[in-house]
Amino acid sequence: MSDENGTPDTSAGSRDTSTGAADALTGTPAGTSAGRPGSPAGAGPRPEPLRFFGTTWVDHDPGRQGYAARRVAAAVGSLAAVTVSCLVLRFAYEGIAIADLGGFVTLLIVVMFAVCTALAFRHTWEGFTKRPDPDRQASLRGLLAVGFVGSLLAYFFRTFTEAPGERLHRQEYDTARDRYARRSTRRTGNPSKKRRRG
Repeated sequence: MSDENGTPDTSAGSRDTSTGAADALTGTPAGTSAGRPGSPAGAGPRPEPLRFFGTTWVDHDPGRQGYAARRVAAAVGSLAAVTVSCLVLRFAYEGIAIADLGGFVTLLIVVMFAVCTALAFRHTWEGFTKRPDPDRQASLRGLLAVGFVGSLLAYFFRTFTEAPGERLHRQEYDTARDRYARRSTRRTGNPSKKRRRG
């Protein structure tokens, strides 16, 4: 699972061992399994759960624990985390000032945190619409850890438009469903054209 954007690293319709997702070719809708009463067998790939949102993003489930409530909770939680993080960084800055390391060193540290925060924000924001490259992600892990406030801010601002990562998951889920439908159509074909064995 990606640390920065809260989205799993697997594509829609893939096997998810944590939720018992079905096989990519014969998957079933979220919360159901093939052969269970009330669930059609081979109903297609299952939607991928989002961190903090589960599969409520698929139909924007209403209710006290539904999609809208979770978006509000995610916005409040990420903003609270940003506030606490800024307080911690302020204490760190005051500690540097007390140590009297010099104006140049202090400026370098402030610039480093600002640049890392901006890069983390951009990287996290882009991760909501496309899968990040694993090698690039691994090489940026230290930088993103330093600029963690940027990742939290990106998460906060994204909750105003959607669940963070929803657009990417919806595109992958729709693509997986279309592929499944085409495969099912090819397998079924036209029964009237099938040859009858004598």
